[in-house]
Amino acid sequence: MKFKLHITQTIEKLLAQEDTDGDKKITIDDNGPKKFLLNDENGNSALIEGTYQLSNLLQELALAKKNNTEFGEIDLNEITEDPVKRISGKIKNLYWKGLTRTIDAIGVKKILEDNKIENEVAYLYVPFGDEIVFDYFKKLEAVTPKLKVVQMPKNISPEYVLSLNKKPGILALALQIKNNEISGVPFVVPGGRFNEMYGWDSYFIAKGLLIDDKIELALGIAENFKYQIDHYGKILNANRSYYLTRTQPPLYTSLIIDVLEKSNPDIFWIERHLKTAIKEYQTVWMEEGKRLTANGLNRYKAEGIGLPFEVEEGHFNDILEQYAPKYNLSTREFEKKYLEREIVEPELDKYFTHDRSMRESGHDTTNRLVGICANLNTVAINSLLYKYETDIAFLIQKYFKNEFQYFEDKSFSGEYWTEKAAFRKKKINEMLWNQESGIYFDYDFVNEKQHFFEAAPTFYPLWAKISTQEQAEILVKKTLPRFKMKGGIAGCTKESIANVDENAPIRQWDYPFGWAPHQMLLWEGLLNYNFNEEAQEMVYRWLWLITRNAVDYNGTIPEKFDLSISSHKISAEYGNVGTEFDYIPEEGFGWMNASYQYGLTILEDDLKQKLSDLVDPDDLF
Repeated sequence: MKFKLHITQTIEKLLAQEDTDGDKKITIDDNGPKKFLLNDENGNSALIEGTYQLSNLLQELALAKKNNTEFGEIDLNEITEDPVKRISGKIKNLYWKGLTRTIDAIGVKKILEDNKIENEVAYLYVPFGDEIVFDYFKKLEAVTPKLKVVQMPKNISPEYVLSLNKKPGILALALQIKNNEISGVPFVVPGGRFNEMYGWDSYFIAKGLLIDDKIELALGIAENFKYQIDHYGKILNANRSYYLTRTQPPLYTSLIIDVLEKSNPDIFWIERHLKTAIKEYQTVWMEEGKRLTANGLNRYKAEGIGLPFEVEEGHFNDILEQYAPKYNLSTREFEKKYLEREIVEPELDKYFTHDRSMRESGHDTTNRLVGICANLNTVAINSLLYKYETDIAFLIQKYFKNEFQYFEDKSFSGEYWTEKAAFRKKKINEMLWNQESGIYFDYDFVNEKQHFFEAAPTFYPLWAKISTQEQAEILVKKTLPRFKMKGGIAGCTKESIANVDENAPIRQWDYPFGWAPHQMLLWEGLLNYNFNEEAQEMVYRWLWLITRNAVDYNGTIPEKFDLSISSHKISAEYGNVGTEFDYIPEEGFGWMNASYQYGLTILEDDLKQKLSDLVDPDDLF
């Protein structure tokens, strides 16, 4: 049944009655009557009851209002829809669109509406040597007020990047020519204040896009990965000027493989991207003394000078106040002078090398990596690079008859990469695996010992297929229960942060917080080793949490959850993105959306029904 309603009047009446805390949402925190009678001019009437249906009504009214018509049709089926179907449908048909961006004449305005930078001028940086892109944006600059286009030098040094902190801006991404028109290759942003293309987020987002048949968008992400490697030397933490010295967890080959499973690009597409992935592997990860260590394993090691630019004032108070008294300065004065390099403190510089490297790892921040990250062969990076090596071997064997022409005078066989992977696997199992604890630990190569901190990346070797069946048994039967909470796995065990000072910052990648990439890599790892029952349980727990939260909180899909209270309401550094909106979430959150769609492809039908009924996971498992 469809109701023809006066949109604005109905919204006002609904909010006046039901939105008792005035946040332009209808949630379980509101204490209105939770009953609203819908009447329209055709004499139709229906009683809308309960938080879920009332918030759906508000969302549908908000969508109708966007069409700028006084009257609109509201479909009762949308209001009463099964919650799982509704969330999944909104992700597929609304949220991906809301998160899609291009850097071109049409898309640049959305990128420049930037709450991170308060410049009079919006800077757009273009890489050296890409004259087509420079020419295009120079023409755009002439007709776009406040836009300033700058071509960067050939060599991007840490000193140059530091100088850009006075005029931070967005970095250009790939352009394409279609029907003689130049446009930006689209990408998908995480959401909220994250209005740019993020490295590892983009891989998980692409996984969701491929499931939802948004093939062009996933191909766009691959194209922009390639562009960044070719023009900025790496897949960037994100395409902003202050991220030029940092890369991200390497997932490019995983994206290539996922694209090939879902669509059918030609051999030239595979060749172009495989060449670039090998280039990234060799130049970003395998340069000795940088991200490759003497023992043959890898680490995160970002370059850059001084304070990371993106953090808000006061974030590093606990560190800076140890140094300020030495100069008879207040913490704020010291911070300013240090940031501008009027004061140089080598020990503090070392701390920030670790901090930047931690941000490069994607795990910003965790007590596991604070003050030590660049000294660690982490489980995460070595699992990801093992997957690179096996992916490259697979692609060469399957698509290039086991002989891949990398340059005119350089070719690779599949065996070359298989041997590299075998070497890494042996090292990981020798140096990172701890049989007694049944866990993979990061390895401190400076002090030549394991770094005892139990963190979710211990399950990455299942995803990368590094573990033996025996190790997998231990990880799943003995270790997983220590991470498992009602709504999924936490970033680390509670024991690992037991000795952290209670006044220290609450770090968002530690216990009790749950993140989509950890869940997704765990599920795939469990399936790799045929732990199907455990996979069903872990998928159910996470999807239940997303569904429950969306039903209770007006469709909210946040960046992360506090698993100790099964809620998006979080007390931690940086807050929780994806929770600020009026009436309707039109984006969700990138990798959270993807985890929902991916989880639904794994979950069996009887559990999907229980999910729709919001059966508590602790009653099921």
